[in-house]
Formats: sequence, structure tokens, C-alpha cells
Amino acid sequence: MNLIRNYRNWRRYRETVSELSRLSNRELSDLGIARGDINFVARKSI
Repeated sequence: MNLIRNYRNWRRYRETVSELSRLSNRELSDLGIARGDINFVARKSI
């Protein structure tokens, strides 16, 4: 069970990083996110 949960969390993290990385700096700024904070924000989403 733990392995499945960890995999799902990792996948959700990678999807979040990927989606946020596709945004422009302006779009990220509108969301209140700096490009350097993408990994941090993605980790918080898990």
C-alpha cells in the first residue's frame, strides 16, 4: 500500500512541476509563484 501511495504522490508531484513549468513568468507571477519556487509549491501539493 505504501509503495502505491508513494508512486501516486511522486506522479502528482511530477505532473504539477511539469504544468507549472509550462507557464510563462507572467502567468506564474499572476499566481504568486516565482519560477524558482515551482518545486517547493509542487511538494506542498502532495
